[in-house]
Amino acid sequence: MSEFVTIAKVGDIPEGTGNTFHVGERLVAVFNRGGEYFAIDDLCPHMGASLGAGCMDEQGVVTCPWHAWHFSVADGTWCDNPRIKIDSFEVRVEGDEIQVRATPRGKP
Repeated sequence: MSEFVTIAKVGDIPEGTGNTFHVGERLVAVFNRGGEYFAIDDLCPHMGASLGAGCMDEQGVVTCPWHAWHFSVADGTWCDNPRIKIDSFEVRVEGDEIQVRATPRGKP
């Protein structure tokens, strides 16, 4: 399943924030950083909190709302140990629709 799924309209996710969406069988957190959209796995690997509910800083790092784990919205890297990553997803804008590829980056 490598197709793109429309999750929102441009303007639905305010700049500097994120939100959670269903993409296929997954929950994906989509963030608007400077008008560019990024998507990562919504579930923090520590205890399963929603990263879409976390706060994103100006560098594009989202903080888990439960235990303050930090992840890059650009590629899902855990900032405390860059060898560990959560899934990230390709995002595109087609017309006024924000679309996320249903398959994580690097997976068939």
